[in-house]
This record gives sequence, structure tokens and C-alpha cells, in this order.
Amino acid sequence: MIDKLYRSILTAMGVLLVTTATTAVADEDKTFGWVEKTTVEPWGVEVKAKLDSGALTSSMDARDIERFEKDGEEWVRFRLELEDEDTGEVTSETLEKAVNRNLILRGAGGESRRPTVIMDICMGDTVYEEDFSLRDRSKMNYPVLLGRRTIKHLGVLDVRETFTTDPNCDEDSPVQPYEEDLE
Repeated sequence: MIDKLYRSILTAMGVLLVTTATTAVADEDKTFGWVEKTTVEPWGVEVKAKLDSGALTSSMDARDIERFEKDGEEWVRFRLELEDEDTGEVTSETLEKAVNRNLILRGAGGESRRPTVIMDICMGDTVYEEDFSLRDRSKMNYPVLLGRRTIKHLGVLDVRETFTTDPNCDEDSPVQPYEEDLE
């Protein structure tokens, strides 16, 4: 009898601890759906982003990608051409950025290298500095793909949902700095 009462009390305490821990995590993390609106900063161009837990690295639509050397370091010149979801206006910007790392992709078609660069995006009310591989995504549904390295900084991915938040960043928004991930 006492043993049964003791087990019941321990079970109730365990449920209470798990519930408290789950609630604490849910309160701290933001939840995003598998497709969200984001803005590419500093231009504030609103685009659809696919949150893809099957991809490790995030990717952004880039055209005319050209590698070059600057001050002994590897740089890349590329053109962003993004259509704003809200206004329909196309923003075309040529950028030069230092290469953060070189992504090596292996598949049935062989091996390819893509440069990655640090870019800013707004999700919800926060600006995130994230690592993006550059690729022509013009034939794809989403100009921005967010992989696991980025998703883990954002919060929780709920694959049952879409468009759970609107990007709402300004000069006073918090910034989540880029953190190198050695995964």
C-alpha cells in the first residue's frame, strides 16, 4: 500500500516537472511554420522562406556569382534579385561579401562548391545574422531556404503551420549575431 502511494507521488512529481520544463521551453522559444515571411535586410524586401529541417545550411537566391580575392581573402560578388511579396517590386542589388566558408555538395551529379556569406534576415521582431549558401533559386518556389543551423537560432519549427508571424523589424529590433556552428 505504501509502495503504491509512493509510486503515485513520484509519478505525479515527474509529470509536474516535465510539464514545468516543457512550458518553460515553450515560453522561451518562438514557434515558426514550415513557410514564413521574412525580410532580407537592410532593404526590407519581404519574401517567402521555406524552413527545411532536411537541409543543414540555409540558401539564398543569388545570380551572377563571381569569386575574387580581396586583401588576400576570398570574396564573392553576386546579385540579389528579390520580388517583394507585399508590393510586387523587384529589388536588384549587387553585393560584395567575404566568403564565410565553402560548402561542398555531393550528389548523383557529382561534387560542387558553393560560397556562403553572412546575411541579415528579419523573422518576427528579431534580426538574425545567418550563414547562407549562394545559389540561383529563380526556378524554385522560395527564394530563401532556412536550414537547421538557422532554425535552431529561431526557435521551434511546427511543420503543421505556415505564416505564424510577420516580419516586423526596425532599427531598434534585437539582433541575434551569427554564431559559427561546427556541426
